[in-house]
Amino acid sequence: MTQPVKFVQHLNHQNKKFLTILKEFYVKDRLLVYLVYDLEYGIVAAKISIKNKTIQREWEAAVNIQNKIKSCPFILKYLKQLDAGNYSILLIEYASLKTLDIIVKYPQFPLPVSTLRALMKQILEGMRIFHDAGFVHRDIKCDNILLHSPPNTGLVQAKISDLGFAKEEDQTNEQTYLAGTLPYMVLKQQLYLI
Repeated sequence: MTQPVKFVQHLNHQNKKFLTILKEFYVKDRLLVYLVYDLEYGIVAAKISIKNKTIQREWEAAVNIQNKIKSCPFILKYLKQLDAGNYSILLIEYASLKTLDIIVKYPQFPLPVSTLRALMKQILEGMRIFHDAGFVHRDIKCDNILLHSPPNTGLVQAKISDLGFAKEEDQTNEQTYLAGTLPYMVLKQQLYLI
């Protein structure tokens, strides 16, 4: 996974399309995220992972959600899934800023209350639309809220991302499943794991 150029070459050959890597964003375990240029969508993020159930589940959840929601500026858009041998590539809408975690990590640079209120309103509106469509995210945390500033606007939008744990609500099934990131789980779920 250290040679993303090979993925792009394989992908370009297979799909007869040109995908250009512009910048490496994130490398962790078996996941790579790059800023790329795609002929169809322009500048997007490419999430590259060894094919597994998690990446497939994320894509399927994104497709299901987008089929029901159609458009919401506060939920990250998944554009397409590409096959590159043993790897899966998700092309995702590009969010130009970091995650909401940046605000938490740098308390010495406080934001005005009006800005925090606007971001919270966007996140809650995204969650409302998400839930109205019958879905539950199951892993909301600062790292999964991306920030984006549309060019030449001076605005900042919050975008809910990482739909890998998202699930359609099942009103007929009362079973409970544990999912998410441990420090962000409610205490009841954490105690269940002990």
